[in-house]
Amino acid sequence: MRPGDPSTVFTVSELNNAARDLLEHSFGLLWVEGEISNLARPRSGHVYFSLKDGTAQIRCALFKSKARLLRVALENGVQVRLRARVSLYPARGDFQLIVEHAEDAGAGALQRAFEELRDRLDAEGLFAAARKRALPVSPKRIGVITSATGAAIRDVLSVAARRYPLGAIRIYPVPVQGQAAPAAIVKALALANKRADCDVLLVVRGGGALEDLMGFNDEAVARAIVASALPVVSGVGHEVDVTIADLAADVRAATPSAAAELVCPDLSAATERLPALEARLRQRLIGQLVAEQRSLVRLNARLERQAPRRRVQIAAQRLDEAEQRLARVVTSRLRMHRQTLQLVEDRLARTRPEQRIVAARQRVAGLRQRLDRVGVSRLDNAQRRLAVAMRTLHGVSPLQTLARGYAIARDANDQVIRDAHSASPGDRIAIDLARGRLDCTVEASRSDRTTPQQTEYQ
Repeated sequence: MRPGDPSTVFTVSELNNAARDLLEHSFGLLWVEGEISNLARPRSGHVYFSLKDGTAQIRCALFKSKARLLRVALENGVQVRLRARVSLYPARGDFQLIVEHAEDAGAGALQRAFEELRDRLDAEGLFAAARKRALPVSPKRIGVITSATGAAIRDVLSVAARRYPLGAIRIYPVPVQGQAAPAAIVKALALANKRADCDVLLVVRGGGALEDLMGFNDEAVARAIVASALPVVSGVGHEVDVTIADLAADVRAATPSAAAELVCPDLSAATERLPALEARLRQRLIGQLVAEQRSLVRLNARLERQAPRRRVQIAAQRLDEAEQRLARVVTSRLRMHRQTLQLVEDRLARTRPEQRIVAARQRVAGLRQRLDRVGVSRLDNAQRRLAVAMRTLHGVSPLQTLARGYAIARDANDQVIRDAHSASPGDRIAIDLARGRLDCTVEASRSDRTTPQQTEYQ
């Protein structure tokens, strides 16, 4: 086959093999420098990984015989210099390097960029604890900046529904990785601050490799978080992952779920404290009322000693008004707390499983009624089919044949006799009639149907 001939038709295998030969003969051993990612060590002992720079990557294969000779530890994020041959894996058509030798070229570019940006922003004071704000105790609305389809938003919504159903969630959907992620996160932060309808913002995403988290290691994202008028909680990656966004945020959480728990108070625990708070409020108000009454007694005594009756009357009138205002305040506060308690109890009642159990039982009862109706219907159909089958069997029953005057002869082994030669003179046979049976002895037998058979029965 000639590759330059347009009439040549290759199979896929032939084309891949030809491309591999062309690559391996066009390039000898060469040196390539880049950062390791997607490292895999299967049980075969071979090592597979990708070598990348800021804009491209290539697959690499280091076979077991060469891997044993390496002095450098291959890890994700490590910058290495490889001596390798350019090749192609024919089974998949993958362009790859066959690694012969590897040397350590220093820390990965992404890690170096992260550390340089971290140190520079820290020197500017963006990460200083003094500028960070406290979180609201009971936020009415929580803004969440994350992917609308990722696991992080599901974790946040699950925690909020369990701990704080009174709080509303506003989602600002953004890509959480890739080149478009930093600009989208900055835009979402600006939009949330412009609307000013949230009490706190969560910037979250799930875990990933360092390159997956680079959208949160962006200088523009860090400055937008610091400039936010709303407090920001960052929950990016797993507990071991630390990003620039985590350092710039007012509070850093280990995971998206932990971020949600920081801003969502445990409503069930607060509800359990309401009776104790009401009792404390009542006791304090009663104590204040008792103190006012004691003060009234002292004032009356002074008025009687020092002032005319008119002053006493005026003071008494003012006291009455103060008592009425105090009673109204006490009643109003008690009513407000009862309404709050009732609202919480109603919302808790809607989330209790008893109502779901009642609904489930009603559905089960309906299904049981349907099942009973279907069972009765099928039973009726089966009984009708049984009756038809019984009539059919009755029509072909041998008892009907015997009732018409026929008989069935059986030998001593209870086998039906169909041929006269099957019985010999002196054999004992039984003859079944429509009613009863005859036990007989064969005297003689003939197979001629035209001559009456000479048979006697005893």
